[in-house]
Amino acid sequence: MLSYFLSKRFRESKRQLGFIGFLTRASTLGVMLGMAVLIVALSVINGFEEQLEQRLLSVVPQVSYQAPYDPIQAWQQKVELLESQRGVVSATAEINLTAMLQYKGTLKAAQLKGIAPNRHHTVSSIGDFIKGAELKALKPGEVIIGKGIADKLGVVAGDNIQLLVANKHSDNPLAAPKRLTATVVGLIDMGGPLDQTLALVPLNVLQEAMDFREDQVTDLRAKVSDVFQAQQIARSAGRALPDLVYVSSWFRTQGGLYQDIQMVRTIVYLVVFLIIAVASFNIVSSMVMEVKEKRADIAILKTMGAQDSTIFSTFALQGVTYAGIGALLGTGIGIFIAINIPDIFKAWINMSDSNPLEGVYFIEYLPSKIIWTDIYISLVTTFVMAVVASLYPAWQATKTDPAKVLGNG
Repeated sequence: MLSYFLSKRFRESKRQLGFIGFLTRASTLGVMLGMAVLIVALSVINGFEEQLEQRLLSVVPQVSYQAPYDPIQAWQQKVELLESQRGVVSATAEINLTAMLQYKGTLKAAQLKGIAPNRHHTVSSIGDFIKGAELKALKPGEVIIGKGIADKLGVVAGDNIQLLVANKHSDNPLAAPKRLTATVVGLIDMGGPLDQTLALVPLNVLQEAMDFREDQVTDLRAKVSDVFQAQQIARSAGRALPDLVYVSSWFRTQGGLYQDIQMVRTIVYLVVFLIIAVASFNIVSSMVMEVKEKRADIAILKTMGAQDSTIFSTFALQGVTYAGIGALLGTGIGIFIAINIPDIFKAWINMSDSNPLEGVYFIEYLPSKIIWTDIYISLVTTFVMAVVASLYPAWQATKTDPAKVLGNG
C-alpha cells in the first residue's frame, strides 16, 4: 500500500512535467500505439481467415477426384462409396471444362461446371451467393454465371448466350467447338475472383456435349468434416475408389492463400511486439533518470525506515503503471477501430472511388474478427515486458546510499 502511495506521488510530481515526463509520456504513447496496431492487424487477419473458411472454402471443392483420361464410371455408386468413408460428409459428381461464353460478338473465358442441381448444395454453399435463381431449380437450357462474366459480356438475367465447348471427339484438333445455347437465369455475386470465371449448367447438358453416358463424369467432389484435415481425408477416402484419379484438396488450389495469412500473422506478431518492446524498454531510460532525480527523496525515505523492498516496489510499480496505461488505452482504441474497420474501409472506398482488394483476394471488403485470446496474450506479454523493463531502475533505486546523498547535500 505504501509503495502504491509513493508511486502515485512521484507520478504527480511537478518535476514530471519536464524532460523526464516527456520521455515517460512518449514511452506510454509508443505502447498504446503498438497495442492498437496489433489488435487491429490481428482482427483483420482473423477476419480474412474466417472468411476463407466460411466463404471460399464452402464454395471451392474441399476434396476432389479428377479423371485424367477416361471418365469416371457409375458415379452414383462412387458417391455412395465416398460418403461411407471417414471424414467425408457428402459427395457429388461434376464435369469441369474450360469454355468460352459468347454474347453479341463478345467472348469471355470461363470455368464451365456441370452439376447435379439436386445434390450440389450438399457440397457447396454457392447457392447462398446466387441472385435471381434457385440452384436446385436449374434446368437444361439454363446457365448461372458470375457477375463479373455478366458485366464483361453485358448480359442480364433472361438473355441467351452461347457456350463454346471444345470438340474433343473430333480427329481434327482445329475442329470448330460445339455451341450450346443457354438462358442466363441467375448471377453469382460473391465479391471475389469466382465471379469472373464460374458458370454453372446441369450435369446432363455437358454429358450430352461430351458424348458421355448418364453415369459418366470427369470429377467427384466431397465435403469433409474438418477442412484443415482435407488433404489427409482426401488421400484416405481416395484409396476406396477403384478408378484412376488425381487426388486434390483445397490445400493445392487455395493453400497458398492460407499460408500467406498465417505468415502475415506471424510477421505482425513479431514486428509489433518488437515495437512494444522498444516502447517498454524506453521506460528504462526515463525511470533511470527519475531515480537519479529522486535520490534525495529515496534517501529521506530510507532514513525514515523504508525497506529496500518498499523502494523497489515503488519504482517497479512506476514502470508497470506507465506501460499498463498505454496498453489499456491502446486496447480500447484497437478494439474500437477493429469493430468499425469494415465500415471505415467502405467509407474510404466510397470517397476514393477505388478498391485495392478488387480482383486480388477472394473478397473485396475488409473483414474483422476479434479473438479475445489474442488480446489477453498481447496484454500479458506487454505487462511482462514492462515488469522486466522496470527491474533494473527499481534495483538501482535500492542502491541509493542515504549517507552519501544527504551528506553531499
